[in-house]
Amino acid sequence: MKLFYLAKRKLQLLPAAIILIALAASTQICAQSITTIDAPGAGTGPFQGTSTLDINAAGTIIGFSRDANNIRHGFSRSRNGVFTMFDAPGAGTAPGQGTRAYSVNPSGAITGYFTDSANVAHGYVRSNQGVITVFDAPGAGTGPGQGTFPFNSPQLINPNGAITGFYTDSADALHGFVRDHNGVITTFDAPGAGTGAGQGTQSFAISPNGEITGFYFDGTDAVHGFLRDKKGVITTFDLPGGGTGPGEGTYGGGFTPNGTILGVLIDADFVNHGFLLDKHGAVTIFDAPDAGTGFNQGTLPWDVNTNGATAGWYVDNANVNHGFVRDKQGAIVEFDAPGAGTAAGQGTQSFAISPKGEITGFYFDADSVFHGFVREADRALGLAKF
Repeated sequence: MKLFYLAKRKLQLLPAAIILIALAASTQICAQSITTIDAPGAGTGPFQGTSTLDINAAGTIIGFSRDANNIRHGFSRSRNGVFTMFDAPGAGTAPGQGTRAYSVNPSGAITGYFTDSANVAHGYVRSNQGVITVFDAPGAGTGPGQGTFPFNSPQLINPNGAITGFYTDSADALHGFVRDHNGVITTFDAPGAGTGAGQGTQSFAISPNGEITGFYFDGTDAVHGFLRDKKGVITTFDLPGGGTGPGEGTYGGGFTPNGTILGVLIDADFVNHGFLLDKHGAVTIFDAPDAGTGFNQGTLPWDVNTNGATAGWYVDNANVNHGFVRDKQGAIVEFDAPGAGTAAGQGTQSFAISPKGEITGFYFDADSVFHGFVREADRALGLAKF
């Protein structure tokens, strides 16, 4: 099973004016303030530290830390920098266990999952009053590495409090679920989803209206996108240029306000490309200008805000990560967090963008310690675009 959804391209000739605007913006990167965020108690060893993974309109940033013992702890950080640390009831206290927070909605409700002392995963939702409710999808396995996973997406919880994610059963197959604001959980499988270990359906995002997108692994481990409407009808999709080998294909990842699906396409050379698929079937595929073209390199958009601006990261030809933001007209600005490492596997990964255009994510430094960050909105391109 992949730890994250890993987008050939619709040929687009951008007007010269837009190209010039993008170039002008790229020369003003230093004008965009980036603030490093380290949660209280975060470890300082390799692969320890702070992951900031979502930001809402109020400027609340959520994520989790790994302490010196490699235990995870959830947190919420207010716009003025005040941290609230939390652990879900039942979270384990051994290395690799603990609480992970991935998504926050406009009212401040947070969702994610925790791993208990037996290494079983359980979903939770934390209210804006700090009350944590634990839940398990029907059919979720109870063995190590199994359970319920609202996982790795900033669009897991919508404004109404509905949550999506996936669960792994006792045979390690994946299935999608949606939990409504009353706590009722509905499970589902995309047509064509495989039933072997590591195969099946992975839900990744839920829209304000209750549509769900994500992807599924078929019986050959190839990947296909899906859209589940609010009535439960599932439509699958494969974009031109997607590979057909294991792990290759189309990964649905999020929604724009008008219902366009954001995601990643992995081609036959295992290179990542961003895509937008609108309701009429029109596809736009895009790449950050300096994205690499080798195996597991390329462009990975991860979130889109209410103004249509997309944030994510790209992997260059040296396997270093860099952040980017793309406005709704297609202009892309690349950036690096101060202190980001420059070796393979290090660098900046942008995970979420607020309605105001603020971006949060994390970076690996030269010692492979990770630190959260928040980047102010792009004024060079105009807040109306972001």
